[in-house]
Amino acid sequence: MPELPEVETTRRKIEPLLLGRTILEVQHDAPHKYRDTHLAAGRRVTGLSRRGKYLMLHLAAAEAATDSPHDLEFVVHLGMTGGFRLEGGKHTRVTLRTDAGDLYFDDPRRFGKMAVVRPGEYEGMPTLAAMGPEPLSDDFREEDFAALAAQAGAVKPWLLSQKPVSGVGNIYADESLWMAGLHPTQTRLTREEAGRLYHAVRDVMGRAVEAGGSSLGKGEGNYRQHDGLSGLFQHAHTVYGKGGEPCPRCGTPIEKSVVAQRGTHHCPQCQPLRRETV
Repeated sequence: MPELPEVETTRRKIEPLLLGRTILEVQHDAPHKYRDTHLAAGRRVTGLSRRGKYLMLHLAAAEAATDSPHDLEFVVHLGMTGGFRLEGGKHTRVTLRTDAGDLYFDDPRRFGKMAVVRPGEYEGMPTLAAMGPEPLSDDFREEDFAALAAQAGAVKPWLLSQKPVSGVGNIYADESLWMAGLHPTQTRLTREEAGRLYHAVRDVMGRAVEAGGSSLGKGEGNYRQHDGLSGLFQHAHTVYGKGGEPCPRCGTPIEKSVVAQRGTHHCPQCQPLRRETV
């Protein structure tokens, strides 16, 4: 958390607050986590985009910025508990001062990161540099996905690697695998299995984005939108976080296990492990 739907919701919600605005200063006390943010000062935000779980602010070159005259990208990774807020609080780590007011980055567990770089220069961010296609874009093609899936190891860790498709984290991997009827440790998917998973990923991610993502629990650090509102997709979860509850498809109790060090939920009846060689 947050995954693609939560980051996309964040992008949509803060875009009206930042688009066309000039960044006056980026205040923080952790230069090792928020790298080269001073380069954003005096620059105008010309757009906001997202790549997987990363948020990008596109900054126009300013005539006065003689130390870095090129257009820049302000890259933000929310980590596990990061999010933007309209007011500062005890967990505020970064204050983004603009000519229209301040925006605050809260992060109770301090896993969020930021960096100002030239567009596309992601050498220090290997996950972003090697990320697969966006799941809701035309670049995400079923035939390409199936070719990769035919050689893949355990399917859930493969999805979480961000290489076959971007933005799928723990929640949406579990939900997509349930919809596709695939065991989280299934390897070397058949063409038919890969097709089911391809469409499941697109469906789950599309619905989650429209619902504003998932907000889990009530404690500090759980995902909320910048104005404090919760996402709604948690009400549509079928297996994630539902260990021991009946599968909505067949009634079998949902099993919880650990796959690749991640809590994993699946239905043993609807998602059997296929052991025969493909």
